[in-house]
Amino acid sequence: MTEALFREDAYLRDAQGVVVAQTPEGGLVLDATVFYPKGGGQPGDSGRLDWSGGTLSIATAVPGEDGAVVLVPAEPVPLPPVGTPVAQRIDWDRRYKHMRVHTALHLLSVVIPLPVTGGAVSAGSGRLDFAMPEPPEDRDAIEAALNDLVDRDLVVSADWVEEAVLDANPGLVKTMTVQPPRGKGSVRLVRIGSGRDQVDLQPCGGTHVARTGEIGRIRLGKIENKGRQNRRVHLVLE
Repeated sequence: MTEALFREDAYLRDAQGVVVAQTPEGGLVLDATVFYPKGGGQPGDSGRLDWSGGTLSIATAVPGEDGAVVLVPAEPVPLPPVGTPVAQRIDWDRRYKHMRVHTALHLLSVVIPLPVTGGAVSAGSGRLDFAMPEPPEDRDAIEAALNDLVDRDLVVSADWVEEAVLDANPGLVKTMTVQPPRGKGSVRLVRIGSGRDQVDLQPCGGTHVARTGEIGRIRLGKIENKGRQNRRVHLVLE
């Protein structure tokens, strides 16, 4: 298992690590990493590794077996051997855009309180698919509600709860197609707002900004028909 440094501090840009494995496909596994692995609609981080006598560009990170995070090189080059200490640094500009968009999508699920059937995060834009037979009547009202939540500068935090808590509150899971990981005894919940100002609480393993004010201005994009019961709603950060 890789220690997920990004999960405890989403703002950590670099860290030391030690190579603990090389995968048959040419990937690297470190004992601890700041690289977020692809999952939950959020892309894996890119960046670089440096060590005595070498450097390596990382194209992305993906989940491996038994909780490992596999770093995927941008090109096939010689890898540092197992036991090598490395300095790792993510592409922070790209990651921070992912964080802002991911939190914005959580707000979109608040403004449109319908079951989510899919979603994707990219650097500067994102989308959610909703179980929505008819398109929303007032796009401007949705956009205004999103930016109101941004302007309130709500605190974004994460807690770990026992799986039994989630079982007792199935309404916390908004996604119909992706269920939170089970079997480890606890589930990570991302909370937006606190106390009477809380507006959202749902399972999520992704990285988020610390306050909604960091998201910046949100512009509602196109709304696509993705079937008789589905609408795809896009948003863009300005």
